[in-house]
Amino acid sequence: MSKDILCSEMDKLLFLLPPDSHTAKDITSILKKHPEVKFVSLVGVDLGGNDTDEKIPVSLFLKDINTFLAHGVQTDGSSVVLPKIAILNNAQVDIIPDLSVNWFVDYNIDHIDQTTNLPVGTLRIPSFLVHNGKKVDSRSILAKAAKNFKEKILSLIKNNPYILKELGLSSFEEIDEVILTAATELEFWVKTPDDKTDKEQLSTSQVLKEQYWKRTVGPVRTAMEQSLMCLDLYGLEAEMGHKEVGGVKAKLTGDGNFDHIMEQLEIDWKYSTALQAADNELIARYMVKDTFIANGLEVTFLAKPVDGVAGSGEHHHIGVALKLKNGHLKNLFSPIDMKKDFMNPIGFGALMGILKNYEVINPFVTSTNDAFNRLKPGFEAPVCTVSSIGHTPDSLCRNRTVLVGLIRDLENPLATRFELRSPNPTSNTYLVLASSYQAILDGITAVLEHSKTCKELEAILSKNAGEEAFYLEKDRAYRSEEDVFDDYIEEERNKLFGQPPATVWDNVVNFDHYPNKKNVLLKDNVFNEDIINSYKTAILTQWATELYNRIIPENMEIVRSCKKIHQNENVSDLDVVNWEKINYLRYKLMKDNLNKKSLFTQIREAINEKDYATVSNLQLKMRRKINELSELYALYKRNLFELK
Repeated sequence: MSKDILCSEMDKLLFLLPPDSHTAKDITSILKKHPEVKFVSLVGVDLGGNDTDEKIPVSLFLKDINTFLAHGVQTDGSSVVLPKIAILNNAQVDIIPDLSVNWFVDYNIDHIDQTTNLPVGTLRIPSFLVHNGKKVDSRSILAKAAKNFKEKILSLIKNNPYILKELGLSSFEEIDEVILTAATELEFWVKTPDDKTDKEQLSTSQVLKEQYWKRTVGPVRTAMEQSLMCLDLYGLEAEMGHKEVGGVKAKLTGDGNFDHIMEQLEIDWKYSTALQAADNELIARYMVKDTFIANGLEVTFLAKPVDGVAGSGEHHHIGVALKLKNGHLKNLFSPIDMKKDFMNPIGFGALMGILKNYEVINPFVTSTNDAFNRLKPGFEAPVCTVSSIGHTPDSLCRNRTVLVGLIRDLENPLATRFELRSPNPTSNTYLVLASSYQAILDGITAVLEHSKTCKELEAILSKNAGEEAFYLEKDRAYRSEEDVFDDYIEEERNKLFGQPPATVWDNVVNFDHYPNKKNVLLKDNVFNEDIINSYKTAILTQWATELYNRIIPENMEIVRSCKKIHQNENVSDLDVVNWEKINYLRYKLMKDNLNKKSLFTQIREAINEKDYATVSNLQLKMRRKINELSELYALYKRNLFELK
């Protein structure tokens, strides 16, 4: 959104249509009052996390609005990622509007309507994707998960009345409804277009903490402020915007402008209901990207846009509350006495459910090569399945090294929630939340059906690896209040908290390795085998295609760029040895001969044969050798007087 529009025209624009306005009469009236809204787009989110966007003229939409609201529009499977569902000979997909959530207007500030002198807008309507009469999209899975959770948790509380005392209730009849709340934190990088990345400067700045929470300046400040203002216009209620750990200081040019901008930022907004929170993230991304572009800056939501420096996370906050018939709210996880216990039994069950079943949540969290590049020790990204709840109930702390942490406010029990720290901006929030709710429900069910108390559950969560325990697995530990990066070596972490997956294949194959945990997703038909198989196919295809057509060619350029540059004069024996090591790696990675194939060729052939286990192993080997090559070449150049 441009500065001029924000300052002078925002009162004329339509940004939001809440659910209570989603009748044919109200929609027609509102759109006729806002002729700047020229198009309508039905937004379905496929299993790959892609959202559909088409341009239906408003005049056509209003002409047959009742049919649109009831039956939406039709498309075919070529436009959405639904492999093994929308197939070539059965490809019709219906996009059906969701009347229960906010609808947003997306403005094109580069296209000004000559009649209204306002930017042309598109009404984006969150929708469901329907194939053969069944909803098959990410939004519908989260909607089913939320509905199932609400129904099952009420049944569990009713059938296990001992928990009422822990909730501060005297009767089940006091409960009116269950409210699922969620929020995401959007981290991203911005930079001046066409600027080259200086990894050494970025790494040094990160170690020195020269950017974290520092004051923004120039176009970054302007775009940040405009973005926060826009969040409010769309009803998201901005909470904070700040610099993250990554980035370098921009340079001021002679004409008073800033150049060489390379910064990592975070923008947060208020929590909402589960489905609305995921929808809010979509509009926030578009709004943030458009706003920074309007200020001359590139934006990337990649999880690890620059290797060797901080990646971008997108922590997911998950909470549940009970709305009582007297209008009051009760946090479903908070204990009666916040200074005596960390959580009530339901809270402990919820956390244990995530931890025990994380092997089948993680494929929805970390599903790309880029995402795995972020999950490395040393960058505050979680690499193992472990939780932190705090040192003592009467004190607060945040352990940034764990997978999932308990967030509490001693003076505000309603703030109790879990922060899942592993997601990134490429994670499919709909499926992350849906799988998390299924896992949480599994843990709560086990706890309530065995009538466990707070203290019993705290001891179980805190057990050592090798100890038998109710619900949790014997060979694992699940809680650490230590720095899991500095206080454990890698071998210890893997032994205590489980071996983390290292590739997309490692992650996806867990659906097969842990059938009982997969059944947690399948329970009550929230997920089904067709959905999981389609999702597996989608992300494996993306993984292999990117590896074949992007990562290997990029690595080939790295190999080619490592050229011999020392001359016979002024050369040392170290230069010769270093070059021999470099050249050996170059041949191993890229050069085929009659008797032996290079690593790149081996990976390509394994991909062609769909031998994904071999591809996974070779990818890790390639990554290690490319890193070794890059480090050796940097040392080699550092010892030379002159560089070509």
